[in-house]
Amino acid sequence: MKKKVEAKEKNEANNSKKGKKKKNIFKTILIIIIIIIIVFGIWFAYKVNKNGGGIKGITSTIVGSDAEKTKNLPMLQCVIMGESLNLTDTIMVCSYDPKTQEASIMSIPRDTFIGKNKNRATAYDKINSLYQKGPENTVEAINDITGLNIKYYVAVDTKALRQLVDELGGVEFYVPIDMDYDDSEQDLYIHLEEGLQVLDGDKAEQLLRFRHNNDGTSYPEEYGDNDLGRMKTQQEFIMTVAKQVLKPENIFKINKFIDIAKENVTTNLNFEALRDYIPYAVEFNTESIKTGTLPGEPEKCNGVWLYVHNEEETEALVNDMFIEKSAISEENAQGNIVEENEIVDDDTTINNVKIEILNGTGSKSKLNNLKEKLEDNGFNVTKTGTTSVTNTTTIINRTSVSTNIENDILTILGTGNISNGSNNSKVDITIILGKDY
Repeated sequence: MKKKVEAKEKNEANNSKKGKKKKNIFKTILIIIIIIIIVFGIWFAYKVNKNGGGIKGITSTIVGSDAEKTKNLPMLQCVIMGESLNLTDTIMVCSYDPKTQEASIMSIPRDTFIGKNKNRATAYDKINSLYQKGPENTVEAINDITGLNIKYYVAVDTKALRQLVDELGGVEFYVPIDMDYDDSEQDLYIHLEEGLQVLDGDKAEQLLRFRHNNDGTSYPEEYGDNDLGRMKTQQEFIMTVAKQVLKPENIFKINKFIDIAKENVTTNLNFEALRDYIPYAVEFNTESIKTGTLPGEPEKCNGVWLYVHNEEETEALVNDMFIEKSAISEENAQGNIVEENEIVDDDTTINNVKIEILNGTGSKSKLNNLKEKLEDNGFNVTKTGTTSVTNTTTIINRTSVSTNIENDILTILGTGNISNGSNNSKVDITIILGKDY
């Protein structure tokens, strides 16, 4: 009996020693973890401070960038394409300038004519058919239409959109109309009710692919029918998603967003280089994004419905949305706007200046109001027209009229930017009237 008691006491003592040993090991591990956290915290704080501090510094550190890399980043321009059944129903020209914090999105209608003879047009003369030959062909066609020199493309599978929206926990968005459409061939079923709601990835895809209902009805005319309405909805949804992605609470998900893109995007952009833009993007105000649609009209040619762009209005809109103001200013300073042997008439009078107004406000009364003001001040308004709704008013000087006249027009408008354009519109000044008027 005594031996049993002694054995029991010995076991209890051994167990006590083992317990103390485990506790000591646990304490040691805990202390090591705390030290690691403190060291990491000090390193992280140092890197954040070195990268400029604040949200930008935090983001730079998370994505593995640094201040030296990001301070001289160039403007980024690319074509974004939404791929569906080897066609591109969504085509957008996008730009972002980290130095000026300016961004633009111009939608290209999928039926945009890219052929040479409208009388012999077929469905293969629509821009969305080019993707089958490679995304580079779509970029080349857009450069021909816009006069830009875009080098990069991003072709997005719809799976990326679904995953991104779900990763955000859904996106709150106002669905503009009731949407009811079924297409078994595309495995596409759209059933959304008008109103403010949180859309998951599946419903977001329904929203962005909708053109018309089963009964043929679509968006109201004032919103933009069929493709034009869809492009407007796409632009507004993208801005809403961008706003949510760039919220401070989503900063630590940025690498996850990049992984989603890598898995579902075909692009000639370097994802590692794109990381350097992210610290600037988190400070971007999405309300300042310029949006527009390639100016033009639908036409039925050779039995095929096409969207034929307007060259003059396209040039004016591209100048407003995508031409760097800094480059224009530098070009003016160097005198490169005036061609060799061109004579500039410094004595041009107001009533000799021919003015064209392109209305991008969506309000005819604003166009009439400005026309009346200009004519009351002695200007000669020779042309008026409409263009896609745009945010910012732009005055395009096409024939190098004097700075005084530019400033007189700017004073009458009370808002706007001044830039230079080519002399191909038979006018001296083109005014793109924006929503800021």
